[in-house]
Amino acid sequence: MNKRRNFSAKFKTKVVLEALSERQTLTELAQKHGLHLNQISKWKQEFLASAETIFEKGKSKKKTDAGVKEEKLYKIIGQQKVEIDFLKTALS
Repeated sequence: MNKRRNFSAKFKTKVVLEALSERQTLTELAQKHGLHLNQISKWKQEFLASAETIFEKGKSKKKTDAGVKEEKLYKIIGQQKVEIDFLKTALS
């Protein structure tokens, strides 16, 4: 039974950058790294499709700031709910 190999993002990036440099053919790269030609082509397509998001750091930071604020608000809401429930039982 064949076991599926998992490759790190660092390794995939290294292979894709070598493929983009075009110093070696895809066949040579496949032999060098023990991969199939189609796998390198697929990684290359995925890399090129998502390359635009690399330089959008400002936008992603705003999302994380919003996420942090949202978490704080949920925490406050949860704490208030516990307090309200406690007071309801205390008054009953």
